[in-house]
Amino acid sequence: MRILHVVTLISEDGAFGGPTRVALNQAEALADLGHDVTVVAAGSGPTPQSGVVRVELFRPRMLIPRSGFAGLTAPGMLRWLAAESGRFDLVHVHLARDLVTLPAARLCRLRGLATVVQTHGMIDASGRLLAIPLDALVTRSTLRRAAAVFYLTERERTDLIGVAGQNMRLVKLINGVPALPEKASDTGLEVLFLARLHPRKRADLFVDMAEVIVREHDSASFALVGPDAGTGDAIAQRTEPRIRWEGPCAPDKTAERMRTATIYVLPSADEPYPMSVLEAMAVGLPVVVTDSCGLASDITRIGCGIVVRAGELQPLVDAVRLLLDDEDLRRAMGRRGRAAARTEFGTDIVAQGLDGIYREAVRHVSG
Repeated sequence: MRILHVVTLISEDGAFGGPTRVALNQAEALADLGHDVTVVAAGSGPTPQSGVVRVELFRPRMLIPRSGFAGLTAPGMLRWLAAESGRFDLVHVHLARDLVTLPAARLCRLRGLATVVQTHGMIDASGRLLAIPLDALVTRSTLRRAAAVFYLTERERTDLIGVAGQNMRLVKLINGVPALPEKASDTGLEVLFLARLHPRKRADLFVDMAEVIVREHDSASFALVGPDAGTGDAIAQRTEPRIRWEGPCAPDKTAERMRTATIYVLPSADEPYPMSVLEAMAVGLPVVVTDSCGLASDITRIGCGIVVRAGELQPLVDAVRLLLDDEDLRRAMGRRGRAAARTEFGTDIVAQGLDGIYREAVRHVSG
């Protein structure tokens, strides 16, 4: 099949986070199955190329100032879609309430292209000024008319029904992670936070924890890696030689950066399904997450990390301290996480499921 993936933004600093990684991972896994896959997005800078997936980037414009990603638009993409959509059998839109993916989904549907959407937890009940007209004009109809609406968690499923009602074909779809080289042997003890520095990610709590533990462990260091998304200035003022903010990391370099760490920590509040945690598991890092993380129950079941109460410092300190002090525990958790990343969360498994759903959607449209 000739498959098109649409995602809001692709950038060197990975500012759009998980949805971009998911889109590119899915595209490469589908190409490995023999499909002809193209990914389009707003973006600037070097175009990521894997050798098996075509990527087309279009100049982003901020149509609505101070609205974050929601105000982005990419007029060049819409012109390209109007001219090129007929070449494809199906479009998979990584849908957000923005002016990139919503117009793209509508245009492709009007052109008669089989359309599936995946919302990555980005569409839920919202009173934001832009959400109300978008939902009334575009979001609800896009969800209701899609051949499939992919969701990650039961909470996301409930949120989608709250926005668009029951009249959707809802299909559960996990995020997948490709096979990655195993982490290097520890040459030191480094605790890593790799995510956008957004208030929800709780980089401030990571630094609070680090400030406690550096006083106890002479050899432990703490690194924050990711673009500023609202808390960077405050974090920069608190760093010291063993607690450092390295700035953003290119999405294709995140796994390489993780392989030099000892423990991965993401103390986010209400984290739907973090790709960074799956990548950490795939390289063999033990992980520490909160009980509001969508992967918390899987991490507990697999035994590949520690789940702590969201928003509380002492449980986070205790969990990281335990892992720093117990090399055997770290290695055992790392092995279990790496095995689960291959057998339960591999992109090849996800791609096989998508293949069947895509074929059904195309048959429905052509029939």
